[in-house]
Amino acid sequence: MKQAKICMLGAFCVGKTSLVARFVKSVFSDKYHSTIGVKIDKKVVSVGDAPVTLVLWDLEGEDDLVRVQMSYLRGAAGYLLVVDGTRPETLETAVLLRRRIETEVGVLPFVLLLNKCDLTDLWALDDPGLLGLRDAAATTLKTSAKTGQNVEEAFAALASAAMGGPAPDAAGGKP
Repeated sequence: MKQAKICMLGAFCVGKTSLVARFVKSVFSDKYHSTIGVKIDKKVVSVGDAPVTLVLWDLEGEDDLVRVQMSYLRGAAGYLLVVDGTRPETLETAVLLRRRIETEVGVLPFVLLLNKCDLTDLWALDDPGLLGLRDAAATTLKTSAKTGQNVEEAFAALASAAMGGPAPDAAGGKP
């Protein structure tokens, strides 16, 4: 069976751990648990007709005091770049992370996730700010770890891109 190392990247508190929990265990918790270093989970998915084990590296969030260790991305087949749709400053962190990855690790397939789309009254992202990332991403999806919206689709899209296939036509597409 094939394996693919997938990294979860983004600013602190964008929902990376909640997205992994929703995907792997189908659960959501309102309690915030800060990831320190890295937490690893696994889940088998199908890419085409072939089973693939996704090894999910949930990396601690980046902010002014903590920078993601690029060494964690060695051997990664791709990454999910998570932005909190209620906090536009997390988009800037995502842009900087992508630049660092390409400089220090190289170009990897990634899926851009605009998380917390269930909080429509608090949504604060605008389309012009997303253009560069959206155009570079294999796909862009509005997700909600709380409701599960587009979570399975996000991991499926990245698994397909990481294994060299086209991203599936996911609901939500490129907003």
